[in-house]
Amino acid sequence: MPTTTAPRLGTALARLLLVAAALLGALLAGAAPASAHAALTGSDPQDGAVVATAPKDVNLTFSEQVAMGGDSIRVLDPAGNRVDTGEIRDLCSGSIIRYGVGLRSGLPEGTYTVAWQAVSADSHPVAGAFTFSVGAPSETSVALPDRTVGGGLVGTLYGIARYLSYAAFTVLVGGSAFVLACWPRGASVRPIQRLVVRGWLTLTAATVVMLLLRNPYTGSGELGDAFDLGGLKSVLETKTGAALISRLMLLGAAALFVAVLFGAYTKRTDEKEKKDLTFGLAIGGTVVAAGIAGTWALAEHASTGIQPGIAMPVDLLHLLAVAAWLGGLTTLLVALYRAPGIERAAVERFSKIAFGSVVVLAATGLYQSWRQVGSWSALTGTAYGQLLLVKVGLVAVLLGIAWISRRWTQRLGAPADTPKQDQEREEDETEETEGTEGTDQESETAETAAGAAEDAEDDVDPVRAAQLARQRAAVATARTKRDRDADPERTGLRRSVLTEAVVAVVLLAVTTVLTSTEPGRTEEEAGRSQSASGSTAVPERPVDIRLPFDTGGVNGKGTIRLSLDPGRTGANALHVFVDGPDDRPLDVPELKVAFTLKAKDIGPLPVVPDRIQAGHWSANGVQIPMAGEWQIQVTVRTSDIDQTTIDKNVKIG
Repeated sequence: MPTTTAPRLGTALARLLLVAAALLGALLAGAAPASAHAALTGSDPQDGAVVATAPKDVNLTFSEQVAMGGDSIRVLDPAGNRVDTGEIRDLCSGSIIRYGVGLRSGLPEGTYTVAWQAVSADSHPVAGAFTFSVGAPSETSVALPDRTVGGGLVGTLYGIARYLSYAAFTVLVGGSAFVLACWPRGASVRPIQRLVVRGWLTLTAATVVMLLLRNPYTGSGELGDAFDLGGLKSVLETKTGAALISRLMLLGAAALFVAVLFGAYTKRTDEKEKKDLTFGLAIGGTVVAAGIAGTWALAEHASTGIQPGIAMPVDLLHLLAVAAWLGGLTTLLVALYRAPGIERAAVERFSKIAFGSVVVLAATGLYQSWRQVGSWSALTGTAYGQLLLVKVGLVAVLLGIAWISRRWTQRLGAPADTPKQDQEREEDETEETEGTEGTDQESETAETAAGAAEDAEDDVDPVRAAQLARQRAAVATARTKRDRDADPERTGLRRSVLTEAVVAVVLLAVTTVLTSTEPGRTEEEAGRSQSASGSTAVPERPVDIRLPFDTGGVNGKGTIRLSLDPGRTGANALHVFVDGPDDRPLDVPELKVAFTLKAKDIGPLPVVPDRIQAGHWSANGVQIPMAGEWQIQVTVRTSDIDQTTIDKNVKIG
């Protein structure tokens, strides 16, 4: 019979594993901690605003619901002392997500810092800071921590636990489904048992670690706070804490399922009883698996944003399909490498299940992509969209390798071979591989020696008898491995499935990073909201805008901060501050401002403010004749020949 050969593992496999490890490391190391899931879309006072009198409170507006604690909003004076009352006010109304904190009365002039930290509805911590000034800007000694919220050692450990929990869930659910649906005989195979049990242990341990790290992950960032009982109690009162506790409870039910699958199920000999038990395990296992998957759907991206009622069950189906495909693939790999043998029929059944899983993944993934990305620009212009493209590419590669694996499966021996045919094929394969491996000769020598020793077994002591038994077991194992490895079709299938598994590891890493990345739709909406908030006047509040400039000359770069008070029709007070690249006041020879209402063909209305001091210009009685979207143009000259004009549209009145 013709001999079919497959590439040898050796160097090629080592290189493949190294490349996969490098990609995995790059993905996990380069993934920034979640820092902008619920984005700050507006504030009152606004960032950089200069107000004439001290406000009574500070309000923050977010793109989605957030959880706020007692210290979520802190307002610090120039000396770093807190000047807020510490009482967070819920100002949410309909789709507007707004929280505020009161300020003490009688605040002096100077620059104040607002530092905020919260937990977004998709379970990720968010934080930020900005400044505003009363009267005029001043020096400030406030030094905000350099640590990124959700980062540091705690963030790294939490991210590792997240990845392990996804991987372990995939192995636990996919391995169990593979045994029940494709290969019932695998329930009695020790390597398969170890794989599924380790999946359960890893998922349980990762969930406990995430529960303990949740408090420092969303708060102080100090690893020692993981064992703070007060903080743990607070975590249990949150949506994420409830999801993690529910996962642990469901894992208790999963332990019972695994015990029956690898215990009573393997001992059933009556076909009807085994069929009934299979049905019961399938129903119970599906319920438990769906419940565990639901703990992610109820606490992360799917639970917030648009259409959460549809997104959560879709996310649940997506997770189950991933587990059935990639978890089953891992189990098949273990069976091909560690089990004595696996029937072609089992591989073909898994191939059909994998195809169905891919169909479900395509449908649910398409919906999730639309929901999380929303536009073509977000697909290519945001980190989430770019990671999603990488994920799609990896899935395409995985499908290509799966097609190769399917071809190897079709070349395996027919599932209905008779014992005589099996013996003939084994003899043919033995002839083809005879003399190709030195280990064969060693095995035959050992087998002969063991046989001779067996004849004299009655004449040896018990210690020698035990030694001979171990030799016979080793010979049997070597023979089984030799026969298994001599099958070129099986060898080709093993290597293609191994390649699939390596790509799947990287794919799972990309998926984990995606779950901790701000969705593209949210990022774009937050950007539009921030842009709009920067150009819209707040009633009875100044219009405050920031405009970077570059005249092209020496010391020609800086920032214009313009305030129009009260920001409505009629007379207004205009203040313009010019800052250099170091945020210090920059003295310029000339500065002019003009207002134009293009919709009504009004303007430009020129304003020449007076220089008050270095970097500060002002004008009183600036008339805005009617409400509308005005274009504010600022011309700044930094030398005799270097000047530039910058503009921005704002709504006034």
